[in-house]
Amino acid sequence: MNEINRSGWRPAMGSAGEAEAIETTTGNRGLQLEEALIFEIGNLDHCGVDFDGAIDERLLEGLPSRRSAPVDLPGLTEPEAVRHYTRLSRQNYAIDLGLFPLGSCTMKHNPRLDEKVARFPGFADVHPLQPQSTVQGALKVMDELAQWLITLTGMAGVAMTPKAGAHGELCGLLCIRAALEARGDAREVILVPESAHGTNPATAAFAGYRVENIPATADGRVDVDALTARLGLDVAGVMITNPNTCGLFERDLKTIADAVHAAGGFVYCDGANFNAIVGRVRPGDLGVDAMHINLHKTFSTPHGGGGPGSGPVVLSAALAPFAPLPFTTRGADGSVHLIEEENAAQEGHAQAFGRMCAFHGQMGMYSRALAYILSHGADGLRQVSGDAVLNANYVLRSLEGVLDAPFGAAGPCMHEALFSDDGFAEGFSTLDLAKGLIDEGYHPMTVYFPLVVHGAMLVEPTETESRGGLDQFIGAMRVLAERAKAGDPLLKSAPHLAPRRRLDETLAARKPKLVWKG
Repeated sequence: MNEINRSGWRPAMGSAGEAEAIETTTGNRGLQLEEALIFEIGNLDHCGVDFDGAIDERLLEGLPSRRSAPVDLPGLTEPEAVRHYTRLSRQNYAIDLGLFPLGSCTMKHNPRLDEKVARFPGFADVHPLQPQSTVQGALKVMDELAQWLITLTGMAGVAMTPKAGAHGELCGLLCIRAALEARGDAREVILVPESAHGTNPATAAFAGYRVENIPATADGRVDVDALTARLGLDVAGVMITNPNTCGLFERDLKTIADAVHAAGGFVYCDGANFNAIVGRVRPGDLGVDAMHINLHKTFSTPHGGGGPGSGPVVLSAALAPFAPLPFTTRGADGSVHLIEEENAAQEGHAQAFGRMCAFHGQMGMYSRALAYILSHGADGLRQVSGDAVLNANYVLRSLEGVLDAPFGAAGPCMHEALFSDDGFAEGFSTLDLAKGLIDEGYHPMTVYFPLVVHGAMLVEPTETESRGGLDQFIGAMRVLAERAKAGDPLLKSAPHLAPRRRLDETLAARKPKLVWKG
C-alpha cells in the first residue's frame, strides 16, 4: 500500500524496485491534467474567430508582405486555447503556492498592496515621452525612492536607470572607469573573490577589465592577505559580494576597502543580498564606492518571470559625479525634473559618463519598492532583515547532523544556509535530493552553487515564511537526506509525481530540440 507520512506521499515498491503507477486512458493523474504541445492539439482548420465570408482578394493585391505559403501555426478554438494555457499554468510552481527556497535569489512573497499601487493609472499608464509637467507624481516617486536608497546605504548618490543586478554592476564599473580616466589613471585589473556572485567576473570582463581571482579562506570568506598582497597600480578595484554567496557576512570589508583605497582603487559591492542587512548595516560606512540594489529581491518587486527587474546603483562621493543620465533633482519649489544631456553641465553633472538605457527606468518597480518601504518604515525594514537571518539559521541548525554544512562551524549564517552532498551513498548526489524535493511539493533549492562547495545546496527561506512552513520543509529535507545516505533507488529516479519525469540534462544541453517538427 501507499504510505502517507509527514514527508509526503511515497509510492509503493513494485517487484522490480520501481514505483507502481496507475495507468489512465487520458494520461491525466486525477486533477493534474496532461497537456500536449500546442502543435499537437491545433490544426489549420480551426480558428477562434468566425469570418463572415472570404476576404476580398482585391484588398490584398500588391501587398509586399503577403505570404507565399501557409503560416504553419496551429489553429485552436477559443475553449481549446484557454484550456491549453490554463492547464500549463497549473503545472507551474509559484511563490503563491509554497516555499521557494532558491538560495541567492530571495524569492519572497510580494505584498498585494504594492501590486495594487503599481497598477494605479498614474503609474501604470505613464509614458516616457510625456512632458515632465504631466508626470510630476511619477518623478516624485522616483526621487523619494532614490532618497530612501541613499539613506539606507549611507551613500552620496544613486543611479536609478539600471534594469537589473548585472546591469547595475556594469553601471558601477563604468563609473569607476570614468573616475579613473578623469584622473588619467589607466588601470586594467578587477579582483573578484571566489565567494562573489558569478555575474561579477562576467561583468568586469564585459567592461573591458582583466579579471583575477582571489581565494577564500577555510571559513568561506575573502582571504584578506591574498587580496591585499595583489593590490597595485594596475588594480582598478575589487568586486565583493556582502553578504557573500556562502551566506556569510564579510566582516573584514572595511579593512579591505581601506587597503583598496590606499592603493588607488575602488570598491564595488554586489548588493543582491541586501535583504539580509537592510536597516542594520550601511555599506557606505564600510567604505563601499558603488553597490547595486536588486529592487526585485529586497523591496518587493517581482523576480524572474514576474519582472522586469530593477538594479539602482548607489555611489560614494568619489563616484557620484560620474553617475549616468538621466536622474531626478528636486527644485526649491518642490517640483522634480530630470537631468539630461542638455542640462547636465549647468546642473553640475558635466562628468556623467553617459546613459545606461534610453529612458529613466522601471516605473512599476519604483512604485512597488517605495510602497514596500513606506509600509514597513525604518523599523519594519530592520525586522525584515532580522527575520530573514533568523529563518535561515533555523533551517541551518535544524538540519545539523543530517546534511553537511561546510561553514556551519563558522558561526551563524546570514540570509541563506549552505549544505553539501558529503555523506551521500556512492552514486547519489545533490541532484537526486533536489529532484526528490519536487515529489515533496517544493521547487528545489539552488544547486551546485557556489562553486567553492562540492555538491552545494543553497537554501534561502526568506523572512516571509512561517515556522510551520519551515518545519514542513525541514521534515522533507531530513527524509530525503536519509534516503540519499541509504542509497534509496527510488530517489535516483525522482521525480515520480511531477508532470514530467527526470530529463537527460546532458543530452538536453548538448542536443536541444528548439523547433517543433511534426
